Amino acid sequence: MDDLDKAILISFDESGAVDSALKAQAVAYCQQFKENPSICSICIERLCFSKLVQVQFWCLQCLHEVLRVRYSSMGPEEKSFIRKSVFSLGCYESIDDKNLVRLLDGPAFIKNKLSQVMVTLVYFEYPMIWPSVFVDFLSNLSKGVVVIDMFCRVLNALDDEVISMDYPRSQEEVAVSGRIKDAMRQQCISQVVRAWYDILLMYRNSDPDLCCSVLDSMRRGAAAGCIHAVAAKRMDPKAKLTLLQSLQIRRVFSLVAEDNDSELVSSVASLLTGYSTEVLECLKRLNSEDGKAVSTELLNEVLPSVFYVMQNCEIDETFSIVQFLSGYVGTLKSLVPLTETQSHHVGQILEVIRTQIRFDPAYRNNLDVLDKIGREEEDRMAEFRKELFVLLRSVGRVAPDATQIFIRNSLASAVASNGDVDVEEIEAALSLLYAFGESLTDETMKTGNGLLGELIPMLLSTKFPCHNNRLVALIYLETITRYMKFFQENTQYIPLVLSAFLDERGIHHPNSNVNRRASYLFMRVVKLLKAKLVPYLETILQSLQDTVAQFTTIYASSKELSGCEDGSHIFEAIGLLIGMEDVPLEKQSEFLSALLTPLCQQVEALLLNAKAQNPEESPAKIANIQQIIMAINALSKGFSERLVTASRPAIGLMFKQTLDVLLRILIIFPKIEPLRCKVTSFIHRMVDILGSSVFPYLPKALEQLLAESEPKELAGLLVLLNQLICKFNTGVRDILEEVYPAIASRVFNVLPRDAFPTGPGSNTEEIRELQELQRTFYTFLHVIATHDLSSAFLSSKSRVYLDPMMQLVLHASCNHKDIVVRKACVQIFIKLIKDWCARPYGEEKVPGFQSFVIEAFATNCCLYSVLDKSFEFRDANTLVLFGEIVMAQKVMYEKFGNDFLVHFVSKGFPSAHCPQDLAEQYCQKLQGNDIKALKSFYQSLIENLRRQQNGSLVFR
Repeated sequence: MDDLDKAILISFDESGAVDSALKAQAVAYCQQFKENPSICSICIERLCFSKLVQVQFWCLQCLHEVLRVRYSSMGPEEKSFIRKSVFSLGCYESIDDKNLVRLLDGPAFIKNKLSQVMVTLVYFEYPMIWPSVFVDFLSNLSKGVVVIDMFCRVLNALDDEVISMDYPRSQEEVAVSGRIKDAMRQQCISQVVRAWYDILLMYRNSDPDLCCSVLDSMRRGAAAGCIHAVAAKRMDPKAKLTLLQSLQIRRVFSLVAEDNDSELVSSVASLLTGYSTEVLECLKRLNSEDGKAVSTELLNEVLPSVFYVMQNCEIDETFSIVQFLSGYVGTLKSLVPLTETQSHHVGQILEVIRTQIRFDPAYRNNLDVLDKIGREEEDRMAEFRKELFVLLRSVGRVAPDATQIFIRNSLASAVASNGDVDVEEIEAALSLLYAFGESLTDETMKTGNGLLGELIPMLLSTKFPCHNNRLVALIYLETITRYMKFFQENTQYIPLVLSAFLDERGIHHPNSNVNRRASYLFMRVVKLLKAKLVPYLETILQSLQDTVAQFTTIYASSKELSGCEDGSHIFEAIGLLIGMEDVPLEKQSEFLSALLTPLCQQVEALLLNAKAQNPEESPAKIANIQQIIMAINALSKGFSERLVTASRPAIGLMFKQTLDVLLRILIIFPKIEPLRCKVTSFIHRMVDILGSSVFPYLPKALEQLLAESEPKELAGLLVLLNQLICKFNTGVRDILEEVYPAIASRVFNVLPRDAFPTGPGSNTEEIRELQELQRTFYTFLHVIATHDLSSAFLSSKSRVYLDPMMQLVLHASCNHKDIVVRKACVQIFIKLIKDWCARPYGEEKVPGFQSFVIEAFATNCCLYSVLDKSFEFRDANTLVLFGEIVMAQKVMYEKFGNDFLVHFVSKGFPSAHCPQDLAEQYCQKLQGNDIKALKSFYQSLIENLRRQQNGSLVFR
């Protein structure tokens, strides 16, 4: 063993026994040896004599590298020597009768490397220098299995390394690929195919591995792709049908059932789908009876294979097949009644749908506990099912009876199944029934026509053994809810519905995901059935006692302040039930008191001595209070303002007492933002149901909410005030005049005096909250102005904020990026002008306001802001804003007369270089009574002025 062999062995050592420095030295030695001018001869000689596979592999790798890098600089003799030597090694021949080693007897990785070397030679030399390579190889196949195997390896390597376009190729490589393919087609491809056929016949029984190698090199999937491309060729439908017939596609049907090659099955599936789609297109486009008959025959021939592929094979073509089947079902709409064959196909399509919507049992535990994998699989399946359920609805319209029978049989099979084993089967059957409901009319749903009257009672009376499974439990409840209109008419089933929701199948299900969803669905059921549930009211409340108690204590040991709010749906459902006028007053008071009294007592107990504690040390207490507020808030949704204020004021008194208790939370926990938000939300509800009787509670509440408010909370408070103003109009004048100065003070203190920062680092949570506060403040000002409450801006305490407010609104009316905000600010000016300026030349109600409007608002907003090219007339919202700006000019003229007109035309227009004749026309239009004509003229005037400026003047 010489130094090179030793160095190769050391460099390939993976045992860890060799010193790393020595290994690095060996690698460097081998690398340096490759620079030897005679390296190719040295490698070939070693391949003839060395029995060390490491040395063989290194030599073949070296030959591969040297050929790729130095081929163009080699002489003709060296190239010839390498060519003959490598070919002899690949064909199991001796080189000059010297070599003692036959590489084809070695391991697969040696033969694969040798095939790479041969392909490299083909890359450079075929067909110009070495035209006989493939023909010569074919003549050696008679030597037996080892050479045939090597030939297959060479063809596979040629496809991977040179020909296949599945890998990125340079322009040079694409050109070489084309050259080799063209030469092979002309010279030897028919001989190669004949050799494949003969080999498969000869070895099909004796050497299946060799046959697999041959089939692999044949690339049947590529052949399928070729036929697919032929079938998809754009042609006249009549000629296309003749072509499709000539393909005799039935000959490939058996491949999907007999072959285990997933790549081949996928390619054949793609071919079948493409072929079927083309035939279907011919059926649609051909009008002749013969053409339709042939198309139908071809479809009938191919459809069983399409169904088999969908039900038994893992393929990527599922979406395309579903699209084809949808198209096929579409053609059946005009063919009712269906033939026996078509009816059979409809049945098969339904079976395909059921097969495809089933979850994989491998994910059962993941889906039940809903971990990350389970969520991903559920999301994937939800998306995947969409098209399948669309297909189901289409089938349901074409063959309603067959579809109902299929769903009935699926459900019956699920009812009779072993739940633990057939979880996915049961879930699929329930999902089919759920999806089927989407295609039913309200009338069908109510009357229970067809098999519906059998299906729904079967569903209600079933308790599946696998009901503890999350997916089964959820789809069961969703399906009952889907068919709720049936129960509105068939009230005899209401007790069964209630049992399903109230027992361990629903609200008492052990899985929290299920019982919370059940609470929400039950609330929806109550909304739909409402008065029909009055006879069962006490039974329902008794069943929910433990759930109600659990809801307000469930987070007692939790460190989280947020919690899940789904549980409050139970209280909303109860509120809807007991809030009906059908419930006698005594019972209503009794039920409401039984809920509100313990909840308020819990709040009072939690608030007791709370001031002495550090709030951060009692997150559970805060979480519990949150839960209770949410519960009471949800409960109140079932009560109307008319009931609690007019017909049954005693009920209103209970809610007032509750409000009194909850407002104390703001005093005890003034800085806990989640609690403040929950109390604010409750005040919103009380405004809705208590009406003006809530007024006595508002000053204290607003004072507390304003005292410690951060920007986000302040925005929430403004929303509450907007609700009050919109509901009671001038009825809240006193409250608003009292609270507005404090709000204005707080807003102007926290909002930046200049524009909000932009660029990197400016999109922070703090900036976003301030922007939202500013936007809500604009809405607040707009609501005040448009509800005849502008006097709130003029009280003695508010006057100090009038100027900053006007500057803020002016700036927004000219510059705000949100067109809706700009429009609101212009409308504020219009309303204030109308409120504060009685008539032309009248006494000024607000000193300085008229001159501010004429000199600042009119010029900057009504002229300069619209001259700016950012004011886009093609935008619909901007056009609406423009209409308000024109209206503002009309109002200013009506109120200020020539004071406005002279300043606007003599001071504003000249700065925009407006020609005198256009200025005169503007005055005429403004003084007229046609607002549409004024708007149209003013738009053309602005566009004209813009063209004159040609972007040279920036208006601000």
